[in-house]
Amino acid sequence: MAFRGVVTSVVFVVAMIAAPLTASRSAVAVGTVSGLPIPRYVSLKSDHVNVRRGPTKDNDVSWIYTRAGLPVEVTAEFENWRRVRDSEGAEGWVYHSLLSGRRTAVVTMKSKDELASLYDRADTSSAVAARLQAGVVAQVKRCNGKWCYITGDGFDGWIEQERLWGVYADEKVN
Repeated sequence: MAFRGVVTSVVFVVAMIAAPLTASRSAVAVGTVSGLPIPRYVSLKSDHVNVRRGPTKDNDVSWIYTRAGLPVEVTAEFENWRRVRDSEGAEGWVYHSLLSGRRTAVVTMKSKDELASLYDRADTSSAVAARLQAGVVAQVKRCNGKWCYITGDGFDGWIEQERLWGVYADEKVN
């Protein structure tokens, strides 16, 4: 009988140790350097951003972004470097000071010839304020999980959130 009590105690102790480990796996991952969520969307600060093969200046430049405000997704951190992915799926390392927390998004469509409607209100029955081509970059002002209010050069209005790359599905942005 005493043996059964010891086994019960050991099982209880193991369960207490394992519970926090299980809970941490379901928690949102955060960057080891910034403490911010991984992945997360940010934008480029500059119209000249070197993207490198690895997280040091010793690594070759794979390509150069030439459009400030372009949204990218941070997928990893290493010291002052962030691995980013763009809307086309290309990945590389960028120095952290070239990134901004300002939220932007790219309009995406199934067909490049298709236009995305921008509405006066977060409702498809409201007036169409503009029609945007795929690839248009806009600043994200707020999102309610289904709709985002965006602004850009000569336009502002509400767009269905699923039409944007740079905002997660059902994400709320204030």
